[in-house]
Amino acid sequence: MPIALALVAAIVYGASDFLGGLASRRTATIGVVIWSQAVGLALLTLVVPAFGGDATAADVRWGALCGVAGALAIVALYRGLAVGTMGIVSPLSAVLGASIPVLYGLIFRGEHPGWFAAAGILAALAAVVLVSAQPGVREPRPQFFPPGIPEALVAGVGFGLYFIALAQTRAGAGMVPLLAARATSVALLLAGAAAFGGIAGVRLARPAVGLVVVCGALDVSANVLYVVAAHNALLALVAVLTSLYPAATVALAAIALRERLGRLQWIGVALALGGAVAISSGS
Repeated sequence: MPIALALVAAIVYGASDFLGGLASRRTATIGVVIWSQAVGLALLTLVVPAFGGDATAADVRWGALCGVAGALAIVALYRGLAVGTMGIVSPLSAVLGASIPVLYGLIFRGEHPGWFAAAGILAALAAVVLVSAQPGVREPRPQFFPPGIPEALVAGVGFGLYFIALAQTRAGAGMVPLLAARATSVALLLAGAAAFGGIAGVRLARPAVGLVVVCGALDVSANVLYVVAAHNALLALVAVLTSLYPAATVALAAIALRERLGRLQWIGVALALGGAVAISSGS
C-alpha cells in the first residue's frame, strides 16, 4: 500500500506541476503560486487534525523554513514551466532537488553516499549541459541557458533546501510541519506581492482559475501522500518512486502541448530522470 501511495504521489506531483505551468502561461505567475498555495493551505487545514501528531516548536520552525524555500522553488518552477519547455524544466529541477540534499549530507554530516548516488550526481551534471546547450531552431550556434533553464536551476536549489529542512522534522509531528510550511509560503508570497507588485497583481485571469484550483488541490494531496508513504515504508524506496514525478509532467506536455525535444535534449531528460532515481536509491 505505501508503495502504491508513492507512485500515485509521483503522478499527482507531475500533474500539479503541469497545470501550474500551464496556468502561468495564461496569467501572472505570482497569482498562480499564491492562489494554488492558498487552496492547498485550506485543504491542509482540514487534513491535519485527522493525522494527529505531537509537533514541537522545533518542528514548526523547520516547517516554516520549508515554506521559505518552497515559496522560492515553486515561483521559479512555475515561471520556468511557463516560459520554457516543460519536458526539460521539470526533470532538471527534480534532479537538482535530489542532488543538493545528498551533497549536504556528504559535506556537513559526514555521510558517504554509495557509488550509485555518485553516478546519479554525474548524470545530473551531464543533464544540465545537454538540456542547456541544445541549438535553437533557427540559430546556427548553441543557445546556452535558453528560456526556463535559469528558473529550473533556481527551483532545483529551492527544492533541495526544502527537503533538507523537512528532514529535520520528526515523523511524530504528523502533518503540522507541512501546515507551517504552507502557511509561511502563503504569507511570504503575499508580502512579496504587496511590496513589489501590488496585491492587484495576484488577480487571476478567468481561463486560469480552474487550473489553479486543481493545481493547488493536487499539490497538497501529493504532499500528504508522500508523508504517509514515507512513514510506512522505507524512505529510500519512497524517495526513488516519487522522484519519477517529472515523467508525468513530460508526458502531459507531450500530449497536451505537442512539445518536441531534440535528440540531445531527450538524452538529457533521460539522464535527469535516471540521475534522480540513482541519487535517491543510492543515498
